[in-house]
Amino acid sequence: SGRRAGVGPQAQGASAERAQAGCGGKEAMSGQDSAPEASRKAAGPVRDGLHNILLLTDSYKVAHHLQYPPGTETIYSYFECRGGAADEVCFFGLQYYLKKYLVGSVVTPQKIDEAERVFKGHFASTSSEPGPALFNRSGWEHILMRHGGRLPILIKAVPEGTVLPQGNVLFSMENTDPQCYWLTSYLESLLGQVWYPTTVCTRSREQKRIIMRYLMDTGCDSALDRGAHVFKLHDFGFRG
Repeated sequence: SGRRAGVGPQAQGASAERAQAGCGGKEAMSGQDSAPEASRKAAGPVRDGLHNILLLTDSYKVAHHLQYPPGTETIYSYFECRGGAADEVCFFGLQYYLKKYLVGSVVTPQKIDEAERVFKGHFASTSSEPGPALFNRSGWEHILMRHGGRLPILIKAVPEGTVLPQGNVLFSMENTDPQCYWLTSYLESLLGQVWYPTTVCTRSREQKRIIMRYLMDTGCDSALDRGAHVFKLHDFGFRG
């Protein structure tokens, strides 16, 4: 559901919540070429791909850094709901993904090594002619060295629980380091998962409104006073 800047409307008033994972990135590691190698040996290999941000993307995005026009410095994307059964959408779920996957030093030497190993096998070719390195190792090492493993990305969002008409911007993403223009699109795959909790929340809200309408139409206003309309909504959405 995400789009590039210039394709759709600009976010208005969408800065109520901000997550700047790479804000204030440190340069303390600059000049310490042996630090990644030393920490890699100490920590050993990473074997949990579900917690490796480098692996949480569509595989075709791994090579996007080779496809942007020369001189690209900033990529701005936004997320919207393009429409559905309801006229409005109840935004929910972004904070979970931000705090679980994007906050703190999420890029490590071990995760870079693991991703390179996985993608080397994934993009294996029978051709005898070596192609360009599809995995952007130097880009991730730049984030590790320049930002201490923190992602240089700025995310703006409307407050969770906000109800908006379909087609409005729910959150936006923008890289804050010109050398990491490729990162915005790389993270789209993960944050696109916000569609699921937003869909469950939106559908549950619509169902509750239907229950409320028929309680009032059938003379059961007192049930609303007791909160029965909430009890009558049995949401099994978490089970899929």
